[in-house]
Amino acid sequence: MSELRFVRMGFGADAVEYQEAWDEQRRVHAARFADEVSDTVLLLQHPPVYTAGRRTADNERPLDGTPVIDVDRGGKITWHGPGQLVGYPIQKLPRPVDVVAHVRRLEEALIRVCAEFGLETTRVEGRSGVWVLGDPVEQRPQALGGLSLDFDPRLTDDEFDPRLNGPEYAPSNAGQRREDRKIAAIGIRVAKGVTMHGFALNVNPDNKWFDRIIPCGIRDAGVASLAGELGRDVTIEEVLPVAERHLTDVLENADLKPRVIEKTPAA
Repeated sequence: MSELRFVRMGFGADAVEYQEAWDEQRRVHAARFADEVSDTVLLLQHPPVYTAGRRTADNERPLDGTPVIDVDRGGKITWHGPGQLVGYPIQKLPRPVDVVAHVRRLEEALIRVCAEFGLETTRVEGRSGVWVLGDPVEQRPQALGGLSLDFDPRLTDDEFDPRLNGPEYAPSNAGQRREDRKIAAIGIRVAKGVTMHGFALNVNPDNKWFDRIIPCGIRDAGVASLAGELGRDVTIEEVLPVAERHLTDVLENADLKPRVIEKTPAA
């Protein structure tokens, strides 16, 4: 793998509009494919914006008609905005490309970032991204009205919509319910062997933005942030150099190998 370079595009008052960042991704992607630049990670913040990956369902979008940008990455709908560190690694991978391995490397780097700030996070089988694990179901607080979460309508009622049911089922309150909650979302695309899109790490955002959607299409979990979980202020400025260091360590030192394709023996 080539030496990793970082481009800090804009933060705070200089947050980068999503379309501008997407255009820059495509420009750098073309340059990386042509070997005109080394592997590159664009780091930035966006003004508030909802983006929807290719698998997003209509019933996961905002109910109030809030605009959503449909993008060419994998995954479903999410939110980007103030208090969130967004990273777009644009890397050339060996072919056949191992997309899952790339996602796992991003997860590993972000797990290390959280650990450095004193927060234990992990992966959840079958769900991409970085997670704070909740309590076992039987140990969680009872739902409103004294009902056990074993009867959680999000899981048992196909017509139930958490977007219409107030704070009790809001993704931003998953910590109070002691549920699993995602602190970093990952959605990528690989074209011509070069990656695009990437990760969003919740540092200190207003997580109520997620309550207007079904984040990542997951109804029985929620969202978290570093500041919320640690109970203290954490800033993008603090996290930025730590993220760069762990991304460098994980991505530059990865033993990249093409995905092994098992061939079925001829009968």
